[in-house]
Amino acid sequence: MAASASSTLDSSQKEIEDELKDCGIRLIVPPPSTEELLNLLDKVESLLVKVGQAPSDSMKDALRPVMRAMVGSELLKNADVDVKFSVVSCLCELSRITAPQQPYDDGLMKEIFQLIVRAFEELSHSARHYYKAVHILETVADVKACLMLLDLECDALVIEIFQLFLRIIRPDHPNVVFTSMEEIMTLLIEESDEISMELLQPLLDSVRKENQICSPISSKLGEKVLKECASTVRPYLVEALKSRSMNLDDYGDIVASICNEMPEGEQMLHSQTEQLKNIGISNASHGCRVRAKKKQNAK
Repeated sequence: MAASASSTLDSSQKEIEDELKDCGIRLIVPPPSTEELLNLLDKVESLLVKVGQAPSDSMKDALRPVMRAMVGSELLKNADVDVKFSVVSCLCELSRITAPQQPYDDGLMKEIFQLIVRAFEELSHSARHYYKAVHILETVADVKACLMLLDLECDALVIEIFQLFLRIIRPDHPNVVFTSMEEIMTLLIEESDEISMELLQPLLDSVRKENQICSPISSKLGEKVLKECASTVRPYLVEALKSRSMNLDDYGDIVASICNEMPEGEQMLHSQTEQLKNIGISNASHGCRVRAKKKQNAK
């Protein structure tokens, strides 16, 4: 039975590899018909979804034609919006398969992330690419692909992502959109060597009291990210309060809570100091009682 199951699995794997090779070769010189090209790209995406991470050597070989075709100018720079979305979806799947390694060199990855961020914009309305955009967002969050942006030093693009997410999040988005956005922003903050005020500003703007009224879902997202990253952002927020004369009353309670919270080391020191004070007070009180008793005995 086990041998039979293994044989079936190997056969299925071989079938996927053969189909990927065939599709990849056909995509090197894409079909002239947009409809035919879209059908081919959809087939490639459906095959890539079935490929797990850390693929076998034979699967890596099968993926090479597809990987090469996806970054060819005929696909990567295709003017058709539908084609662009299908290509980005496939590229996200390739990033998932190769994670944590990036599938292409730095220059291409920067170009790919530009396309990914453009795809995120489709989350702002229920257009025909909406569900593909949700899938792309979820994939980027699941495999932590966003961390490549830090390695690539795409600071401006990271800031753009924060601004975009906080601007387009809607109450009627499925929960996976909210949680994926939260996860991406949290990862980018926690893994950054340094946090610029330009990166914090969209989060601070989102939790301003007037924004809590105008866009409560955006405020909720910003607050959730700040709460998750409280210990990381605290020194930067405290510095911003001093240097920019920020008024805590203009912001939601989360900002004051983070700024007033003691770091863990200081909390321990404060706790120990309080304990020593209490011991001192207790001993002093005991000493007073003893001295009072001695005076009574002397009388």
